Amino acid sequence: MAKLLAKLVDVSVGYETTLIDDINLEIYSGDVIAVLGPSGIGKTTLLRTLAGLVRPISGSVELKVKRRGGLGYIPQRLGLISNLSVRSNVEMGARMHASKWLPPIFPLPKKFRPIVDKALRNFGLTDFSNQPVRTLSGGQQRRVATARTVAQQPKLVLADEFLGELDDDNVEIVMRTVKATIKEKKSALVMVEHHEELAYQVANRIWRIIDGKLIEEVIQ
Repeated sequence: MAKLLAKLVDVSVGYETTLIDDINLEIYSGDVIAVLGPSGIGKTTLLRTLAGLVRPISGSVELKVKRRGGLGYIPQRLGLISNLSVRSNVEMGARMHASKWLPPIFPLPKKFRPIVDKALRNFGLTDFSNQPVRTLSGGQQRRVATARTVAQQPKLVLADEFLGELDDDNVEIVMRTVKATIKEKKSALVMVEHHEELAYQVANRIWRIIDGKLIEEVIQ
């Protein structure tokens, strides 16, 4: 049975002015939700509001998952540390389940290492694991950011155009791995996506922003 992971009640999002208002929607385990609409219409702001990085102008965002460890966020700019290795970046995800008092310079506890190894392997990053992130292509860096989030094993993943710069083969690898994780962990994914054809291929729910309203489409 699907489990409620997040609920938006009478939410309006924006900064000084409202971009989207009167949002009343729920997110359940197993959901893969694509958020569609033109640039500048509030898609990223919606994602940042769900992540707790932006306060809603009104209403409430009720998360049923822990913010630390339970919520994964892949921003457009990825948030990687370019001078660290691929493995070190992916380990940051697994560290979310270690003690919050564990300094980043301390080795990752052994029990988390198989999780990191699996994420590197599933995203085709094992051969690059010791390379600095800055030496990778844009598409490879996106795989690193996604692997980091998968290693975190969150219940709710928020991804802002995380399939950008990936060719068709890599999109298939990334989505196959992410969907397998969602099924295994009974989690959910909310993704901002500009390519509508791709969104309809990978998502089971579509949220479209039209004239300042977030409307859920019925997928045939």
